Amino acid sequence: MKSKILLIPMIVILLFSNACKKKTANQEVVLPIDSLAIYTTYELNSDLSSLTDSEKQAIKLMIKAADIMDELFWQQAFGDKKLMDTITNDILRQYAYINYGPWDRLKDNKPFIKGYGAKPAGANFYPADMTKDEFEQWQDPNKTSLYTMIRRDDSGELKAIFYHEYFKEQLSEAANLLNQAAALIKDKNFSNYLSLRAQALTTSDYQQSDMAWLDSKTSKIEFIIGPIESYEDGLYGYKTAFESFVLLKDIEWSKQLEKYAKLLPTLQKALPVKDEYKKEVPGSLGDINVYDAIYYAGDCNAGSKTIAINLPNDEEVQLKKGTRKLQLKNVMQAKFDKIVIPISELLLDKNIVADVKFNTFFQNVMFHEVAHGLGVKNTINNKGTAREALKELYSPIEEAKADITGLFLVLKLREMGEITDGQLEENFASFVASIFRSIRFGAASAHGIANMLEFNFLIDEGAITKNNEGKYTIDFEKMKSAVYNMTEKIITIQANGDYYAAKKWIDEKGKINTDLQNDLDKINNAKIPVDIVFTQGINVLGL
Repeated sequence: MKSKILLIPMIVILLFSNACKKKTANQEVVLPIDSLAIYTTYELNSDLSSLTDSEKQAIKLMIKAADIMDELFWQQAFGDKKLMDTITNDILRQYAYINYGPWDRLKDNKPFIKGYGAKPAGANFYPADMTKDEFEQWQDPNKTSLYTMIRRDDSGELKAIFYHEYFKEQLSEAANLLNQAAALIKDKNFSNYLSLRAQALTTSDYQQSDMAWLDSKTSKIEFIIGPIESYEDGLYGYKTAFESFVLLKDIEWSKQLEKYAKLLPTLQKALPVKDEYKKEVPGSLGDINVYDAIYYAGDCNAGSKTIAINLPNDEEVQLKKGTRKLQLKNVMQAKFDKIVIPISELLLDKNIVADVKFNTFFQNVMFHEVAHGLGVKNTINNKGTAREALKELYSPIEEAKADITGLFLVLKLREMGEITDGQLEENFASFVASIFRSIRFGAASAHGIANMLEFNFLIDEGAITKNNEGKYTIDFEKMKSAVYNMTEKIITIQANGDYYAAKKWIDEKGKINTDLQNDLDKINNAKIPVDIVFTQGINVLGL
């Protein structure tokens, strides 16, 4: 069943305009009157008629557990949620909920409530008064763990507290809900995953449940829960943030993608890099499937919304068994219709606009997720994993790798005859149109920085230029060359763990120049949404 997109009613905008003239109980609003309008509303729903009563009850339990992840992410991202009690204006409160705090995630984390300065780079994972020098001199093997909060003890010294201890009460409750859901699920592998994930929440040991999740491929329901991505930690990129997705599989679309997972070892060998940079053999036991999203919570729900998933992130698990790639088709379609198409009509040459199509947009996003599993996980010079070596720069570099290498994979698969629908030019056109969509996420977003790197690289290579009308056009031959060259550059940086090369590149090219800013202003002036917010929950699903 197709979900319906609901534009924010004009009455909300009028209310918001009046709201910005008021003050909260203790804080003055500094939010521009059009800020809420950068989001368009989308209802997360799907046809649940094929599910049993037990499965529907299990979904209700999953949503309750997801809501706990949402509360935990609030604590990691901001701290005390009592902030919301101080906001008397409903519209401002809604904006704070979207952003999980007083900083605007789509505007470089600028504060939108007076009384708050810049967002701490390490969010609330670390003490506010902690310096990098103090952290780096501190000797504790758990300080870089993905699953520890850093706090001070009674004497003021740093200490690492595992999530299952720091959030013990909430995670115990979530684990109980997962065990209840597992008892209702007939699919043995999915039920086993839920049980093991419940155990992981109470131990901060997620590897066994990650392995079990990779074996769970036949369930119509999908549930992702736990501390997963490290984007929120802008200080080091070490700490993972709590989030959750509840999804329903699209069986028909999923069947079309089965063959691609088996091709991963072949695609790894085809990467345009030196042989020593592609010696790792990616696991091929993962899968690629298509879903309708029916609930988001926590990190994935903050600011810009995820449209595809590639998990688990554990490098050992990836090399042993691979990853699962989940395409969230209903959310993709919403962003394509309401954001990508209007942007392409505004900024691209009319001949290029005709090539911007949903199927190739979908392919690009899908192979972005595939590309996360290729390249290198471990540096070739004993600097540890690429994630460890590149620190806080890993996420934007990895997202840029996935984008451009994903496009390389599309190119190769078309050459191999594995992709036959549509044309490569359509993939290129959809890719360029989507760059403008993601750049708008800003420098506070790993995806935003990644797309700035991509845009500037394609400009420098002559792959995209402007015509006499000021519209962007594509040189398809130069585009192919640029895709090869950028893929090689990124994987080389990761393989060498070259932090300084990554920093120099981001400092120089991870920025918006004046000409690009003028184009982004055109998009904003045209009132094209930056992203979406969800109407979602048990009531929306009719449960």
